[in-house]
Amino acid sequence: MSSETNNRSNVAVGLNDPQWLAINQVTAALNPSQLNWLSGYFAGLAQSSQGQVLPVQQTAVAKSLTILFGSQTGNAKLVATELKAKLEANNISTTLVSMADYKAKQLKSESHVVAIVSTHGEGDAPDDAVELHAFLASKKAPKLPDLHFAVLGLGDSSYEFFCQTGKDFDQRLADLGAKRILDRLDCDVDYEASVNAWSDALMAKIADEMVQAEAGHTQLTSTASESTLNVVEYNKKFPFKASLLTSQKITGRDSVKDIRHIEVSLEDSGIQYQAGDALGVWFNNDEQLVSDLLELLAIDKNESIKLAEQSLTIFEALVEKLELTLSYPTFAKAYNEYAASDELAAKLEDKAVLRVYLAERQIIDVVRDYPAKLSAQQLVDALRPMAPRLYSIASSQAEVEDEVHLTVAVVEYDAHGYRHQGGASGFLAKRLEEGGEVRVFVEKNDNFRLPENPDTPVIMIGPGTGIAPFRAFMQQREADEAQGKNWLFFGNPNYTQDFLYQVEWQRFVKDGVVDKVSLAFSRDQEEKVYVQHRLLEQGAEVYQWLQDGAHIYVCGDADHMAKDVNDALMSIVQLHGDKDSEQAEQYIMELRRAKRYQKDVY
Repeated sequence: MSSETNNRSNVAVGLNDPQWLAINQVTAALNPSQLNWLSGYFAGLAQSSQGQVLPVQQTAVAKSLTILFGSQTGNAKLVATELKAKLEANNISTTLVSMADYKAKQLKSESHVVAIVSTHGEGDAPDDAVELHAFLASKKAPKLPDLHFAVLGLGDSSYEFFCQTGKDFDQRLADLGAKRILDRLDCDVDYEASVNAWSDALMAKIADEMVQAEAGHTQLTSTASESTLNVVEYNKKFPFKASLLTSQKITGRDSVKDIRHIEVSLEDSGIQYQAGDALGVWFNNDEQLVSDLLELLAIDKNESIKLAEQSLTIFEALVEKLELTLSYPTFAKAYNEYAASDELAAKLEDKAVLRVYLAERQIIDVVRDYPAKLSAQQLVDALRPMAPRLYSIASSQAEVEDEVHLTVAVVEYDAHGYRHQGGASGFLAKRLEEGGEVRVFVEKNDNFRLPENPDTPVIMIGPGTGIAPFRAFMQQREADEAQGKNWLFFGNPNYTQDFLYQVEWQRFVKDGVVDKVSLAFSRDQEEKVYVQHRLLEQGAEVYQWLQDGAHIYVCGDADHMAKDVNDALMSIVQLHGDKDSEQAEQYIMELRRAKRYQKDVY
């Protein structure tokens, strides 16, 4: 429209220049559907000013969509963030909230909710979803007849309780009367394609209703916010090509463990991380393992295959792209279509038997047990994509600047007549030379953070490689000159062989950074002693620290250690807090709610 036309219009309707400028500023960012709605809205205002009642559809409260995520390692948060961007790019306004920060009773006020939640351990909810998960199962949960919902679960089909937390949320919301927008999606580790298809289906289901509802908002959004759409330069999909500086064994010559201190250079990357974050590591499979597998299957290493629309040789695909050092049910099922083994078929029928069988074997072991004839492409189609391994970062950038340190237990063992090696640990410790390239990214972990107040006391429980983030914690607290007290509980088999970073911890004590260290070396005496035993022995003091506001952190094995530590804490609270079991459980829950009890378990 020309300026002459503008001026004529202004005069015709009696608008002055400032009013016209204001209208242009408001409408410039709106899309056609929003402009159409706005014209109706202004017409309604005109009618209202003449004493007429606005149409019902103009005054109806707009519906909204809330995305709740419960994440242990960050994947659920990433999926939720990407879904928010996709929805907002299609004019569907959303609110993104961690389950840890969500007030459960607000559910009855919601119109549309998408829950994206992971599962870990034996079907356990991630820490930030524990309270909401428990609330929905309780008698306090309200009826939700007006709620429309969808659930996306993340998990690993290698585990017995695959996506159990997602299944729980889906069932409990339905039981409370909420209506499914679409069926629940249970995602395995290779989830990207299925998540994209599911999110497209979700958008198709709600687009008309939610975009129309969006018009009722006074703040209209046609695209995702700039902060949401900006992609971090280096992430899981676009890792930084770093170089290995050091791979040093830090257990003794006679130790039953081979644990390495790994240093990686982040020079020129601009990557920033915080104490408590994890480092994602992409690795290459052992070339000898790949050659042995192809020889067993009589497949030419140079044969071309297609993988995610990319053409490459089967050898390249197996080295760089596909999971070989973990076995999983989807492979066993697909592979037996060619092996046609009654014995393997029987295992497939019994999930418990299959789980035990696969847990003790890598892909090549299954092939050795049940020989088959299949093509290179059929092998690729049976395998799942490689997943990066996450390691708790063992350093603070306040101390090491453009480096990142890890504490890695090397997986290496003899089984079924052959030597086996872990994928990422073997790559970092055995196959990658110093100066060699390793692709990495930082996985933020806001559920494992030092207290904001530097005067807050801290209790750290980290046996074995679980000590890694606490090395980072103490480097950070030392740099910050934090005055809060620090108490470490550490355990491993033998004092002389397995006291990881012993000299550093002794210096931390000498310099007053660490106030107390309690050690549990299980094999140094006839009776096994673990960190939970040390906790119970010093229960009165542990409870006093908690009463004084201490934050407590647990890092390491999820299946046994973390559960045993939690049981010990329950006992301590009961005994020294004079509480019954229900009160003690509530006390522990309050610690979690206040983010004073945090876990980084695997």
